[in-house]
Amino acid sequence: MNVTVLQFPGTNCEYDTKYAFEKLGCDVSIIWHKEKELPENTDLLVIPGGFSYGDYLRSGAIARFANIMDSVQKYAAKGGKILGICNGFQILLEAGLLPGAMKRNSTLNFISKFNHLKVINNDNIFLSKLKKEQIVNIPVAHQDGNYYIDNEGLKELEKNNQILLRYCDEKGKEESINGSVSFIAGICNKEKNVFGLMPHPERAMEDLLGCADGELMLKGFLK
Repeated sequence: MNVTVLQFPGTNCEYDTKYAFEKLGCDVSIIWHKEKELPENTDLLVIPGGFSYGDYLRSGAIARFANIMDSVQKYAAKGGKILGICNGFQILLEAGLLPGAMKRNSTLNFISKFNHLKVINNDNIFLSKLKKEQIVNIPVAHQDGNYYIDNEGLKELEKNNQILLRYCDEKGKEESINGSVSFIAGICNKEKNVFGLMPHPERAMEDLLGCADGELMLKGFLK
């Protein structure tokens, strides 16, 4: 499987992402944001975490206009699989490839810790290796992770099974860590080929480093 990872000024998780997918046996290429075309053999495109352009405007708002994003839009429109992690999720929102927006955490603080997530919908390739309502433990590291969508948009997400993950405690009780509407930690588009989440599965690949729950998430793309 050929995985393409985008890199913007300020991206800091591209090599973690590369390591994670190589650990699963994938061939991984890192592509600089000034390129205009994605590799033709791309099976999965990953927009990793970090602070693209320093997050000096809204997180992801400047990266949305990078040269490579025209090719990303075309890739998505053709059904190509895209995973946005943390800042990558923010970029997908700013690009209109996923619905909603990100605000500053309700605490106004940067949050960096392992946090439990509940699988809400697994009828998609990303979470197909996990069971519905399964609890996983995945690191979070963000300051602008407060997901917002209006009531009508939320109803659409629920109707189409687009809510993938919610923040919860270790027993599965849903809880807010950053103010996100409906405790949302991850969503997908209606077509279920574009996925975004704030937590970092690429940082949960080794039991030695705290947890390997991220493997089950990323393995879903290996079908």
